[in-house]
Amino acid sequence: MSWLSFVWSNLTRRKLRLVFTLLSIILAFLMFGMLDALRTSLSQAVNLTGADRLITISKVSIIDSFPVSHYEKVRAVQGVSSVVHLNWFGGVYKDGKAQIPVFPIKVDEFFNVYPEVKITPEEFAAWKADRQGMVIGQVLADTYGWKKGDRVPIKSSIFRKANNSDTWEFNIIAIYKVENSAGWDNQSAMFHFDYYNESLQFGRDQIGWMTVKVKDPAQSEAVAKRIDTLFENSSDETKTATEKAFTKQFMEQIGNIGKILISVVFAVFFTMLLVTANTMAQSVRERTNEIGVLKTLGFSSNTVLKLVIGEALFLTVLGGLIGFGLAYLGVSGLQPTMKKYFPVFEIDSSTIITALVLMVALGIITGLWPAVSAMRLKIVDALRRG
Repeated sequence: MSWLSFVWSNLTRRKLRLVFTLLSIILAFLMFGMLDALRTSLSQAVNLTGADRLITISKVSIIDSFPVSHYEKVRAVQGVSSVVHLNWFGGVYKDGKAQIPVFPIKVDEFFNVYPEVKITPEEFAAWKADRQGMVIGQVLADTYGWKKGDRVPIKSSIFRKANNSDTWEFNIIAIYKVENSAGWDNQSAMFHFDYYNESLQFGRDQIGWMTVKVKDPAQSEAVAKRIDTLFENSSDETKTATEKAFTKQFMEQIGNIGKILISVVFAVFFTMLLVTANTMAQSVRERTNEIGVLKTLGFSSNTVLKLVIGEALFLTVLGGLIGFGLAYLGVSGLQPTMKKYFPVFEIDSSTIITALVLMVALGIITGLWPAVSAMRLKIVDALRRG
């Protein structure tokens, strides 16, 4: 009988127990693969943000606004290539509760700052010519069934028009595409700042933040300092940071996602560890008499140790490969959908290596104590207990 068949015959003595133990391992590695893919995608979203872009917000708070006159002053700062100012509109379609990312923007400068956002030259010309024109992302188009040429009403949950209405009418000019960047997403809508500003009942000539494209990414920090110095000691001071730092800070406001995911995975693996260790301990206790017979037949204590650890390794590696394989298939199947929201959604090579190391390490840990107990077991004691 080969070692592998010997190990398998021992594991299948209690088939129901084997099934439940395998399921716990499969679920643990399935969750590990899926959650680590999410953690990786969030990290990549931060790392892929534009190295040549800065975000300027109010020094008081990200929700505080400052005068639109800041825009022209920032454009004149040394080292600045282009600037676009944006506002959070708080868009809601019909009676929906979920807010839509809608931004009044400076249309002329937007594509200079975000060159990864693509529409055709003809669409851009049509957008500039239509004061009520709006450009939307593919996710919004798919979610609400909007298409080029539609006229849609969007309410603002924050602002009201001078006639006391909370609804703006827009003509969809184009559905933009985003190429190889985490700087802008596929689920936003942009329209003319002038159309928005001139309609307002309150809050005119105020902007929420600015995105600044610098000429030399190596000078980003110096340019950021110049911008903030420009408004130092004024009534509307600013805080400028790289887009990467801003994105990271924004994510941290809703919690450290990485730590949360790691904590969940740790809890799952700890539970799996207890279940598998208990299975191995019970299996060895049930075979006390047989272990004594094996030693009587000439099996050394080290051989018995290796057999028991081999069982634990076989169990964790088998369950781990199945679970991680399912996670890999799941991530691959979700990629087309998730890439609408994240620039990268995949299981990378470091995750695969980590999973393999965990399979082996958990197998050794769960099998070590039962294996040592079996190794130390004396023949007389083993046969007496049997």
